[in-house]
Amino acid sequence: MTVNVAGAVGATLARLGVRTAFGVVGSGNFHVTNALVDGGARFVAARHEGGAVTMADAYARMSGEVGVVTVHQGPGLTNALTGLTEAAKSRTPLLLLAGEVTSPRSNFYVDQAALATAVGALTIRISAGTAVEDTVRAYRIALTGRAVLLNLPLDAQAAVTEETVLLEIETLATPASSQVPGALSTEGGSVSSSDTGVPHAGSSETVGSGSAGSETAFLEVAGFEADGSVAGDFGVEGSAGALSSGISGVDEFVDVLLGARRPVFVAGRGARGARMELVALADRVGALLATSAVAKGLFRGSTWDLDVSGGFATPLAVELIKDADLIVGWGCALNMWTMRHGSLIGPDTTVVQVDHDASAIGAHRPVTLGVVGDVGETAKHVLDRLNPRHVTTFRMGYRSPGLAERLAREGRWRDVPYDDWGTTGEDDSAESDGTGDSQAPPNTGGHGGSPAEGRADLGTEGQGDSPAEGRADLGTEGQGDSPAEGRTSSGTEGCGASARRARIDPRTLSIGLDDLLPDERIIATDSGNFMGYPAMFMDVPDECGFVFTQAFQAIGLGLATAIGAALARPDRLPVAALGDGGALMGVAELETVVRLGLPMVIVVYDDEAYGAEVHHFGPDGFPLGTVTFPPADLAAIARGFGCDALTVRAKEDLHGVAEWLKGPRERPLLVDAKVAAHRGSWWLEEAFRGH
Repeated sequence: MTVNVAGAVGATLARLGVRTAFGVVGSGNFHVTNALVDGGARFVAARHEGGAVTMADAYARMSGEVGVVTVHQGPGLTNALTGLTEAAKSRTPLLLLAGEVTSPRSNFYVDQAALATAVGALTIRISAGTAVEDTVRAYRIALTGRAVLLNLPLDAQAAVTEETVLLEIETLATPASSQVPGALSTEGGSVSSSDTGVPHAGSSETVGSGSAGSETAFLEVAGFEADGSVAGDFGVEGSAGALSSGISGVDEFVDVLLGARRPVFVAGRGARGARMELVALADRVGALLATSAVAKGLFRGSTWDLDVSGGFATPLAVELIKDADLIVGWGCALNMWTMRHGSLIGPDTTVVQVDHDASAIGAHRPVTLGVVGDVGETAKHVLDRLNPRHVTTFRMGYRSPGLAERLAREGRWRDVPYDDWGTTGEDDSAESDGTGDSQAPPNTGGHGGSPAEGRADLGTEGQGDSPAEGRADLGTEGQGDSPAEGRTSSGTEGCGASARRARIDPRTLSIGLDDLLPDERIIATDSGNFMGYPAMFMDVPDECGFVFTQAFQAIGLGLATAIGAALARPDRLPVAALGDGGALMGVAELETVVRLGLPMVIVVYDDEAYGAEVHHFGPDGFPLGTVTFPPADLAAIARGFGCDALTVRAKEDLHGVAEWLKGPRERPLLVDAKVAAHRGSWWLEEAFRGH
């Protein structure tokens, strides 16, 4: 019996274990998508190809599976390029299937292979006679942590092939969990480590150890070597990337650890899934624990957890990392975001980088020692070597009851009192065209001076002595005597001037949401001036609670990220944290959230501007009319899509979130938070140094 090649490609992927695929269907991917569905895969229809690819990216990171996307030829692919670029930079295991026309006279024609190569993806084009083998090879390469474009020429799709060819997959495939040994191991964390501590170019993230993986396959395919490289051309542009199977440099590493008095471990995306091994080693040598942004939550619950290193670091974390005599990057690039342009590395600090990919070591900064090997396996080997040496933690300089007390008291931003930024809590844009104040952002421990000075700047006058009292007083100023004045009971705007002007401090908003939302949550953030607030003031339970598609610094990906993460982890409440600019860019996917029935909380930090540009160029007196916008009723827009929605101008308005959380959560909730924007966020100045 014969089937067309498009059907064979879809059936092949389904038999390889693809459970979920995303996309926008056109004539060029109609048959392959239906074949996937016929094979048992769930198809999630997005409203834009860029959203579809980002959904698949987030799904892959949180599920341990390959993210699979199908799009139309030509514009279907060009619409998907931003998401594909993000996945390629993040080393996400992703397979993008695209119809392809080969005649330059076609309106749909574009050099699709060149486009994918330009953004860092690998490309394979199927041939009618080898479609199954081509598909298996593309899937196998994606498993190693690469974004792969599988071009499906229309004439090849229409060709016929013997159905018996599909049965050969049964003999090639060996049932496996959601990873290839030595590639995407969620237990060993061996994915390459070009990750970030702050969301920007070069950011990366591997899959989490979250939900149970599908029965994906570890296949032996002609042209694909055991080390993960591609033998010969075989239609692939670029290399799949070599995967190191051994460990080198362990003896030298042991000696370095034995000589350290104040070690700090900084774990990146390549360490996700290796918590147990790293905590055990850290306990043995007295190391403090920190992560890059993409691995946020990895050490949650440990007494010695410093949380994120880099632009989202607390003042105390900055102080302790700067004082380290040894910094070890575990599956972490130690790039300018994670190390604040090197300012977190002392002049005499020894720097060690552990990565399975030798080419990643020293790629961003010189290191004293590079150790090539899987993160989890390396940590276990080192611990085994240390045991006979009778290392004891009392000889280490960092861990002490006094430090534990400081970490408990000062180790989280939300427990540090802060001032009012000098803001009025009012909307200045109505009278100044959004230019805001011309003063520079305040020092909050990230820009010059000592961390202690940064913390001093966070002191809140008149808020009481305890951090809890300080938080209790964090409301919105400029509203008159009563916080509720000028607002209706539903939290929407009233008709008074104070209601139109009142704005909530974004820290107060984030802390309030953190208190209300259930612990089992997964937070997805978009990019923008606002992004530090959910990252710093909202906790996640583990490394599978924070999704950060920010390798390409693109705004507009946050909502799609939350959708993909929600489908991968239905056991957790999905929370999308967006700026108003990114929310409006991705607004079409609100329909997708509603259609899928996702019980999602969508928080929009609405400053009616592209805030990063306002705070970057405003202090120098540049006109800002191109980056500021009139007020928009985002809550009304969300209701039009079928969401529940409320407008928040003060912390009291968050009672609507509490009511929604009580259930039944039948519709997603959008929170249009009118945030104060008198000054830029504390990390913004640091971020612009990287431009």
